[in-house]
Amino acid sequence: MKSKAAILILFLFLLSSATIAQSSETVRVTFLHVNDTYQFTPADGGKRGGLARVLTIKKQVLADNPNTLMTLGGDTVSPSVETRTYKGAQMIDAWNTVGLDYAVFGNHEFDIKTADLLERIKESKFTWLGANVIDSKTAKTFAETPQFVIRSIGGVKVGIVGLVLPETKETSSMEAGLSVTDFCETAKKFVPEMRSLGANVVVGLTHLFMAQDKKLAGCADFDLILGGHEHTLLQSSANGTPIFKMTADAREVGRFDLYIDRKTGKLTSMDWQIIPVTDQVADDPEFAPVIAKYKDLLDKLAVKVGATSVQLDALSFSSRTKETNIGNFIADSYREAVGADIGFVNGGSIRADLTYNPGPLTMRDVLSILPFNNPIVKVEVTGKTLMEILEHGVARSREDNEPGRFPQVSGLRFTFDASKLPGQRITQASVAGKPVDTNGTYTIATSDFLVSRGGDGYTMFKDSKILLAADKAPKDSEVFEKAIRNAPNSTIGPSVDGRIKRLN
Repeated sequence: MKSKAAILILFLFLLSSATIAQSSETVRVTFLHVNDTYQFTPADGGKRGGLARVLTIKKQVLADNPNTLMTLGGDTVSPSVETRTYKGAQMIDAWNTVGLDYAVFGNHEFDIKTADLLERIKESKFTWLGANVIDSKTAKTFAETPQFVIRSIGGVKVGIVGLVLPETKETSSMEAGLSVTDFCETAKKFVPEMRSLGANVVVGLTHLFMAQDKKLAGCADFDLILGGHEHTLLQSSANGTPIFKMTADAREVGRFDLYIDRKTGKLTSMDWQIIPVTDQVADDPEFAPVIAKYKDLLDKLAVKVGATSVQLDALSFSSRTKETNIGNFIADSYREAVGADIGFVNGGSIRADLTYNPGPLTMRDVLSILPFNNPIVKVEVTGKTLMEILEHGVARSREDNEPGRFPQVSGLRFTFDASKLPGQRITQASVAGKPVDTNGTYTIATSDFLVSRGGDGYTMFKDSKILLAADKAPKDSEVFEKAIRNAPNSTIGPSVDGRIKRLN
């Protein structure tokens, strides 16, 4: 028996030695990734997300592998309820506590004023990236952030380059002096340079549509692309490069273990895991001071405004692809607030990305659905321009799964055929039950973001006649809140009634 035990101990020792020898030849670098995280508190009624839980997960992974980096795929300082008050400072406090390493700019980082964003960058204990965001005054990257970084970790070099959505100019309030250059050409320029400087592995940290991420994978030699923007858990690959995105508000953390040969410097394999962030994950106590700092505002956001008797569909995908009950209610409230013929809401302005079950609606719910605080102006357009507006609204409904320009409407009904060419998709449109008269005139209640800034590409509003200017107009969330409070018993129950019909 003693002899057998000795043999077994010797076998285990030899096996352990072999494992150690194998691991000594390989460096494991772990990436933890989230994207589109607008609040540090949990979402979905407390069931999912929450950065105090993310910190718990991060510490567990660090204990397993000290060679761990945490990344953010853009969109965090805006839009959110808290950002209306704190200009994104609350998220920087949260990420500094979590120990974020790298973040790429998202298009909505540029919703806040440039001076405020520059302050947020200064406050960040992590590094912002955006190689294709250029300041025309200096011809350098915005805020002179690094064009890329090469991080020595565990004896190997990992390169990270950040690339931002080309549509940022039309989907945010980015100032005129900033531009977003072609992400593919930028990658072609910098990735070979990163390789020449010794980067064993190159990771693209992006805020792009998935189709753009796939194109990017063919532009340069990437080992992994970690992205954001869609608010949907997506896993894909192109040109041999894996591409991943998580759901919004840290409902999951992506874990990616990269195994790099110490001698050759080559990536030999990769493992990945999607870690759910649920209420079964304990809050890390180190995060408590962040909660305490913003407690007063959090308490105010919990105040009840009214209720809903039906489930409200405020999912981003729904608002950007089809008629929704919450879209109808908001468009109705805009039209009624300023006395217009039509209420018009760009789907991308409905931000909660949630469904709300029947029950109470709080101030947080109202501001989460409409966080931008945009004035609702009243304009007059010709029937011809109205048709151009509608055509623009559905122009990307086939090519792009979630076009923020997609319209939610009131006082207007239309049918479109996405199989036709853009500009030829509206097959029927009527206002107050009558077909749109291209020679007639119509009044529209809509966000000043579309009218004065041409937001989401709605440049056709620029020639409209302003009947109610932004400086005298009510704000979107105020209109929404008032409509809820004024409903019978302050309880709403909007429905889908066929205002928007898609033929395919």
